[in-house]
Amino acid sequence: MSIKDRIKNLTNTLNKHNINYYVYDNPTISDFEYDILLRELEELENKNPQYKNQNSPTMRVGSNPLKEFGTIKHRLPMLSLANAMNENELEDFNKQIIKLDLKDVEYVAELKLDGLAVELVYENGQFIYGSTRGDGFEGEDITTNLKTIKGIPLSLVGDRIPTLLEVRGEVFINKKDFKKLNSNRIKQDLVPFANPRNCAAGSLRQLDPKITSRRPLRIYCYGPGEIKGFEFDSQIDFLNYLPKWGFPVNPHIKLGSGLNFLKKYYKSAEKLREKIDYDIDGVVFKVNAYFLQKKLGERSKSPRWAIAGKFKAEQGVTKILDIQISVGRTGALTPVAKLEPIKVGGVIISNATLHNQDEINKKDIRINDYVLIQRAGDVIPEILKVIKEKRLSNSNQFFISKVCPICKSEAYKKNNNAVLRCRNSNCKAIIKGKIEHYVSKNCMDIVGLGTKIIDLLIINNLLSNISDIYKLKIKDLINLERMGPKSAENIINSINQSKQTTLAKFINGLGIRNVGLNASKLLAKKFNDDIFKLINCNYDELININEIGEIMADSIIKYFSDEKNINIINECLSSNLNFNSFRVIQSTTLKDKSFAFTGSLKNYSRSQVAEIVESYGGYFSSSLNKKTDYLIAGNKSGSKLSKAKSLGIKILNEKEFLDLLEKI
Repeated sequence: MSIKDRIKNLTNTLNKHNINYYVYDNPTISDFEYDILLRELEELENKNPQYKNQNSPTMRVGSNPLKEFGTIKHRLPMLSLANAMNENELEDFNKQIIKLDLKDVEYVAELKLDGLAVELVYENGQFIYGSTRGDGFEGEDITTNLKTIKGIPLSLVGDRIPTLLEVRGEVFINKKDFKKLNSNRIKQDLVPFANPRNCAAGSLRQLDPKITSRRPLRIYCYGPGEIKGFEFDSQIDFLNYLPKWGFPVNPHIKLGSGLNFLKKYYKSAEKLREKIDYDIDGVVFKVNAYFLQKKLGERSKSPRWAIAGKFKAEQGVTKILDIQISVGRTGALTPVAKLEPIKVGGVIISNATLHNQDEINKKDIRINDYVLIQRAGDVIPEILKVIKEKRLSNSNQFFISKVCPICKSEAYKKNNNAVLRCRNSNCKAIIKGKIEHYVSKNCMDIVGLGTKIIDLLIINNLLSNISDIYKLKIKDLINLERMGPKSAENIINSINQSKQTTLAKFINGLGIRNVGLNASKLLAKKFNDDIFKLINCNYDELININEIGEIMADSIIKYFSDEKNINIINECLSSNLNFNSFRVIQSTTLKDKSFAFTGSLKNYSRSQVAEIVESYGGYFSSSLNKKTDYLIAGNKSGSKLSKAKSLGIKILNEKEFLDLLEKI
């Protein structure tokens, strides 16, 4: 195959995989395999730029920064929707429709995503430009940023391509990706984002598209603008056809008629709200038939044929009783608002992080203020604003002391960073944080060494770093408050059991800034489970590892350049730590086999199953697709079980899974 043909083949293959992943939620290759193909394409294109296709997935990484955004006029207005705040208002909407002698009108019901509305414009199947909703009549030109979103097709697939196609959609970030993004920002001393919606909106308004390309943005498309060269009769026909052209569409769309349908969907969506991995703030109901939409028409700001059913806001007003400063394992001083307990979204909230001094100043947050707080899914409760009408006349601005509240050492800011840090590496709060991290489940998994016991051990000068854990004796523990002989014995046994581990878990336990479990696995694999090869590696070796960037490489080099860290590692190793390598068994039974998991097993957690599968040379995936070889199904199995049956995937219960391992 010629280089030109190989580039064309890789471009088509990767674009097809993007559609399978983002449109059909059915990945056909692993992320690792995708990255290998993408890297090959990048290398070929760099050496042979004359063969680069305008639809290449490498076009998504971002171009040069813009000075400012231009504006784009919408051919058809992007109107906002009227709101129904309760069932009575839904009933009023339905009455207005049937008033026009329209009985048994079909409605399309959709989830209302809490993201940023955009419009995508295609001419003869090619993505030409895209914009924000703006004021409904014109929006910002964010074409270069939209091109970085993998779910947006740069060219349409399939047949019957319109000469002009305008598609509206909602750009969002799911909760899992948002949590990971914020975790990485905290590790890099950056201010975490307040919520997924703000993050998505801010990402699309970045003047540098390279920044946008690093944000985990997704899109679901929901409506048409102007279309030429193709006609649809209804909203449901339009939504069903979009995936054929390569557009992602939300899977929770229903078609029905009558008021009972509207109420039933609204209630089911409220229950779904906490289960799905992205934020929704309501539902949208649209008259299905386009000729009826035309007949009903529009008001000045909203269509008569659609309405948004808004959920009750997961918000509440409470009082800030105090602002306390916590110190983490990296020395970061984080202000935490202590709140008068309030129930929001079914959960009692008594704390809210304030992130840093900049955030406090921006919102002008003070002790004794009444504040509006919001809780969204798994996101940490956020203070939206201060109710200044209720502020006391003698209130004072709050400033974080530049002295560590634990050890009284001077706190400092690195460069222009917003985060204050304790500079004393012997600070008891930092030591405690490092030890808590080391014993946690994704690290050395030492059961029984909880926060209170670690506190007591530090106070009694029995722990000053992670290596001291292996010097503990039963008699040390028995002398602690409320510690019996059996509990002490269990902790010592757990410590001894933890010595049989993997290098990846040990690396993760060291708490190297910016290095998590996945990066630790990559490092262990790269250096063949040899800790000394890792300690003595250079920057170039690290930067050439897939997914290890410059910031992470700098952190690793800096960590292993510190003699104190090396001494602690040597102390740990002298305690007979044994790093079991991932046993890539030369077996046709599990080697390169793909596994997925659903439900719960009696003897193993999901993470333990993943470790077992990987240790035998297999792959473990959180999603299920037609290339999955086995589904391990436990009690209370979810929808994956029925999907596996329909795809003909081999299903194993816990005993069958263990029997499979015994055969190796």
